[in-house]
Amino acid sequence: MQDEAAVRAAIEAARAAVGTPDVPIGAAVFAPDGTLLATARNAREELGDPTAHAEVLALRAAARAHGDGWRLTGCTLAVTVEPCTMCAGALVLARVAKLVFGSWEPRTGAVGSLWDVVRDRRLNHRPEVRGGVLERECALLLEDFFAGHRPHSAG
Repeated sequence: MQDEAAVRAAIEAARAAVGTPDVPIGAAVFAPDGTLLATARNAREELGDPTAHAEVLALRAAARAHGDGWRLTGCTLAVTVEPCTMCAGALVLARVAKLVFGSWEPRTGAVGSLWDVVRDRRLNHRPEVRGGVLERECALLLEDFFAGHRPHSAG
């Protein structure tokens, strides 16, 4: 599985949020053989659920499809934005083998920006990580969303 192709699948999932009140963040989970197990988009507003981040929803669906209970051993998670602490913790607990993400998130990122949950040596599982994959394309999704949600100045 090529990292760019994985992030492109996450971008497609994020685009499904366009036109909704949810921030367009997408995630995709791939089996060890590269088969797509699940995709999801951020749905906190739609579901009224603070845990309905794209990563959590994709991990839940992938665990059902993968067939090893909650374990996603050998799987890859691709996300359009650097995961937050909740999502970083979830992917570590799910035993995801590799995380690939697009844009960095300096305010809430927990994979190197603000914190580095996934590489904490005190944890019993540390996935391989590659950030900044298709970074500009992923960042544009967020920029376009927030540009449409900010009040315009009367200039």
